[in-house]
Amino acid sequence: MEQKVALVTGSSRGIGKKIALRLAEKGYDIVINYARSKKAALETAAEIEALGRKTLVVKANVGKPEKIKEMFAEIDETFGRLDILVNNAASGVLRPIMELEESHWDWTMDINSKALLFCAQEAAKRMEKTGGGAIVSLSSLGSIRYLKNYTTVGVSKAAVEALTRYLAVELAPMNIVVNAVSGGAVDTDALTHFPNREELLQDAADRTPAGRIVEPEDLANAVMFLLSEQGKMIRGQTIIVDGGISLLT
Repeated sequence: MEQKVALVTGSSRGIGKKIALRLAEKGYDIVINYARSKKAALETAAEIEALGRKTLVVKANVGKPEKIKEMFAEIDETFGRLDILVNNAASGVLRPIMELEESHWDWTMDINSKALLFCAQEAAKRMEKTGGGAIVSLSSLGSIRYLKNYTTVGVSKAAVEALTRYLAVELAPMNIVVNAVSGGAVDTDALTHFPNREELLQDAADRTPAGRIVEPEDLANAVMFLLSEQGKMIRGQTIIVDGGISLLT
C-alpha cells in the first residue's frame, strides 16, 4: 500500500497539532500548515518525524485561494497524493456587533469558511485519483447559539457546518467522506485572545454536566473516529463534543 498523507491546516499548535500527532501515530505522513509561527511548526514537525513519519511544513494563509493552490502544489511535489484533509485553521475578530467593520468580517469568513471550500476542492482532486479520502472540519458551539463577542466566528462556523453538508453529498461519488466536529470551550492558545477568557472557562467548567471542560484530546478523539473506517457511514454531520453543556438552557 502506498504511504498515505494527511494535511492538517493550522497544525503548528493546539488542537491541530494534537490531531496531526494522532494521525502520525496511525502511520500517516503529515503536511503541517501554519500562518505565523515557523518555530512552532518546526517543533511539531520534529515530534512527528520522531515517530518515523515524513513531514512537509508549509506557510500559507488559507484565507487566500492563491496560497491554497501554492500549498497543494508543494504537496504534489513532495508526496504526490493526499488522503485526509483536516480543516482546523481558524481566526476571528472578537467584538460586539456594533463595533464590527467589513475588514473584520472578511478576515474571519475567509480563513474560517472560504478556506474549507477551496481546500476541499483541491483535496478532492487528489483524493479522487487514489480512490477516495476524508475531510473533517473543526467548528464550535457559537455556530448554533449565542456567545458574547463571537459574531464573526460563530457565523463563519455556521457556514462551515452548512458547507460540510453540501460537500458530503457532492463528493460522495468520489468516495470522499465529509464531516465536522464542534467543540465546547477548550483551553488552547487561541482562547488567550478572548477578553473574557477566564470567565468563559470557569463558567464552562461549572456548568458542564461531564464535570470538566473539553480538552484538545477529546476533539482529536472525535476527529480520528470520523476519519476511520468505523465512521465511514456518517456523512455531512457535525458531531458536538462538549461534555453536555449545550443541552442546558
